[in-house]
Amino acid sequence: MRILLDTNIIVHREASKIYNQDIGLLFNWLDKMHFEKCVHPVSIDEISTYKDEDVVNTMKVKIENYNVLKTISPDSEVITQLRLSDKSINDTNDTSILNELVNNRVNYLITEDKGLHRKAKELGISDKVYKIDSFIEKLVFENPGLSDYKVLSVKKEYFGNINLKDDFFNSFKEDYAEFEKWFNSKADKESYICLVENEVKAFLFLKIENSDENYRDIIPAFSSKKRLKIGTFKVTSTGYKLGERFLKVIFDNALVNKVDEIYVTIFDKREEQQRLVSLLEEWGFKYWGTKDTTNGIENVYVRDFSKTILENPRECFPFIDRKSRVFINPIWPDYHTELFPDSILNNESPQDYIENEPHRNALKKVYISRSYTRDLKPGDIILFYRTGGRYAGVLSTIGVVENVILNISNEEDFIRLCRKRSVFDDNELKKWWNYNRYSRPFIVNFLYVDSFPKPKINLDKLIELGIIKSINDVPRGFVQIEKIKFEEFLKEAKANESYIVD
Repeated sequence: MRILLDTNIIVHREASKIYNQDIGLLFNWLDKMHFEKCVHPVSIDEISTYKDEDVVNTMKVKIENYNVLKTISPDSEVITQLRLSDKSINDTNDTSILNELVNNRVNYLITEDKGLHRKAKELGISDKVYKIDSFIEKLVFENPGLSDYKVLSVKKEYFGNINLKDDFFNSFKEDYAEFEKWFNSKADKESYICLVENEVKAFLFLKIENSDENYRDIIPAFSSKKRLKIGTFKVTSTGYKLGERFLKVIFDNALVNKVDEIYVTIFDKREEQQRLVSLLEEWGFKYWGTKDTTNGIENVYVRDFSKTILENPRECFPFIDRKSRVFINPIWPDYHTELFPDSILNNESPQDYIENEPHRNALKKVYISRSYTRDLKPGDIILFYRTGGRYAGVLSTIGVVENVILNISNEEDFIRLCRKRSVFDDNELKKWWNYNRYSRPFIVNFLYVDSFPKPKINLDKLIELGIIKSINDVPRGFVQIEKIKFEEFLKEAKANESYIVD
């Protein structure tokens, strides 16, 4: 397997100072998988233009650790067209790098450059271009036996019990002169933390601010509202989608405290910060303005939390529209536990929990179906029915449809579209695809919203309520139910309706 590494990856790997803690884990995986680490000649040219002569000389020596491409492939037709829009030498270099992917000279490209990812999407090869964290996720999912991270312990923890000397906090100390003093002042405050083999991999601190909070250092000024502030938030790459897991914590806290907005102030000095901003934007955070601090100017991002339903379910998550269509859909017990694990983030259990599969932590999930009903639309509500008979069969979980993918062309595309967010590995996905060539499966991408309280409503009660007609009418695919039956179920299940918008 030949992996092409962009200039930014090489520079961060070989720099005397660590700018991105994820680089070490990435290269550990590349070595473990015996992948060939390749560099394009244009990357060598880019490095030679750096102003710091010491950096240039150091990189010239260290670049010998990589395989610099000996030959450059001729431009394909699509690359020739793409070059017409290139406006700078950087644009031209990016196009040259992507040309090696288009012509299959290399298998994958790893880069943090947004421009390269945008161009890859235009070329239809975005499935071959990865950021550091997404490539680590791919390798963890495909090679679980090789993962060093057997346990992810996510819990609430007092600041005073956390090791401030952990390397994880170095970037905070560099960005904020007063960070250690601030951290120690919060000794009795609670935070959310993820430990991997006793090392910090994710940290989150939240603060509720009432309508009388002073925001004079934020421009444009905030209006008077109740807000949830993401005070400190950092996630390093582990391959286990911790970013989404911690987003669930943020949204859960916002719901419980009935805030109008969520906001965060953040620098964009580091790739880890830029990646965090991209994650937040994906889930509806919008750039607001700036905040003037003693450490410099931070950017401010705001997420409206006023129960507004938007066309993209992710941007208004976790809110769902009560007027949406509602479907019941079955899921087998073995897969149910994998896709919807009970966790401390839902029930605030004092016990730690173990989550060592990416799909468990993900808010975005994949369901594979051969249901006769296939016309699901974004915003449709899904009630997942865990099969198991009259007493063990229960409606356990509520989700919202993000999109549906029909008419998948081949097995390879099917596996690619399901990978990382499905409970199945590649071999199981192949079986699903080839089970019946006259009825290929389709994919429902959905967002996990909530698990219903225990005890959950079982099949016997569902029949009594008239939601399911009889034991012989248990759904075998997506079955739409009447709105009035949905309302009856919510009341009977004592469901949390704070995320349902009238």
